[in-house]
Amino acid sequence: MMFKTMKTLLAIGVLGVMTSCSSKGITSYENVEPKLVLEEYFNGPIKAWGLVQDRSGQVKRRFDVDLVGKWDGDTGTLTEHFKYYDGETQDRVWTITKVAQNKYEGTAGDIRGKASGQIAGNAVRWAYVMDLEVGGTTYAITFDDWMFLMNDGVLINKSKLKKFGFSVGELTLFMQKQ
Repeated sequence: MMFKTMKTLLAIGVLGVMTSCSSKGITSYENVEPKLVLEEYFNGPIKAWGLVQDRSGQVKRRFDVDLVGKWDGDTGTLTEHFKYYDGETQDRVWTITKVAQNKYEGTAGDIRGKASGQIAGNAVRWAYVMDLEVGGTTYAITFDDWMFLMNDGVLINKSKLKKFGFSVGELTLFMQKQ
């Protein structure tokens, strides 16, 4: 009986990860303005402010980010410099490749495999697994990232963070093109 229960929970977890990585819903933003062109928005300097909340909604971390993007044809590099309010700093460099019309892939040092992205109208959805260190232990966390372009060069990013298909937190990020 215990084996059957564990097998069922594993199947639910795998299904949760699979559905969080799908692009379901992105096409509903196809005609929404302003239109997000990844190669244009993530080209040059961007300033960002964010926070991480645990699954109960309590803010656990706040941070500022300086980003600089550069594109060469269908390949872009996005350099991120994080400054956490507790004094920690962190750097990440993404390599983003346009692989088809409105479809992208991304890699970075702490990303397992490739991030997959799809864009429609003012929205882009990214799905990836990140190695996230918490208290000296590294966890593989599934990110379901939704970004929405607003007026005045503002981009809002909401991410759901999951482990084994269960919510462990959320990340909210506000970016502004400089």
